[in-house]
Amino acid sequence: MARIKFMNTEIDNLTMQEALEEIDNLIQTKRGAYVVTPNVDHIVQLERGGEIVDVYKNADLILTDGKPLLWIAKWYGTPIKEKISGSDLFPLLCDMAAKKGYKMFFLGAAEGVAAKAAENLKKRFNGLQVVGTYSPPFGFEKDHEEMEKIKEMIKEANPDILIVGLGCPKQEKFMYYHSKELGVPVSLGLGASFDFEAGNIKRAPKWMADHGLEWLFRITQDPKRMAKRYLVDDLLIFELAIKYRGKK
Repeated sequence: MARIKFMNTEIDNLTMQEALEEIDNLIQTKRGAYVVTPNVDHIVQLERGGEIVDVYKNADLILTDGKPLLWIAKWYGTPIKEKISGSDLFPLLCDMAAKKGYKMFFLGAAEGVAAKAAENLKKRFNGLQVVGTYSPPFGFEKDHEEMEKIKEMIKEANPDILIVGLGCPKQEKFMYYHSKELGVPVSLGLGASFDFEAGNIKRAPKWMADHGLEWLFRITQDPKRMAKRYLVDDLLIFELAIKYRGKK
């Protein structure tokens, strides 16, 4: 694989099609792999250090989610082939799973959202097997009984693909600590993808996504939660882009 150094992490420099093929390979090797999709917010969190650094160091696939990161890579003279956002990857994975007979489990989002997403996706992709959905309560990661319940639920369902939509860094930590134990061939942390597929949150129009303006659309959809993230925390990306320019 074409893994390159990028800012404070590494990136698997793949097209969307190549990423799907790699995920298919991971499913067939059945070794508890997990996939992360870094965006600007992840890069900022990585800079602060902590567990997320270990999460990224051990990830089997690191796929670039976000136009700004592609612009930075181009500025560095090491272009990244394609933006692979989780919300674009998710339906393509469902299509592949339906065609190849892979079973999926959806973990995350608010009560009923993952189930609604599964219902909608099964209508779109004939033969798609979603063998379980669960929306854990707030603070579940600190509740031993709840964690055991979730793990048993997933093991019993025995999926080939686990989609975790708990937000960063919660979803990444869940995969890092539990993917091997769960025995699921591949797990992917795909953020708000369940909300998009359930119809709870609108996706930005394609022209906005293509021009790196998805963040602006997300602010209009959820200003209370997103404004601080995009307009305060993530502005550090400009400083980091300069810091890591020319570093190998």
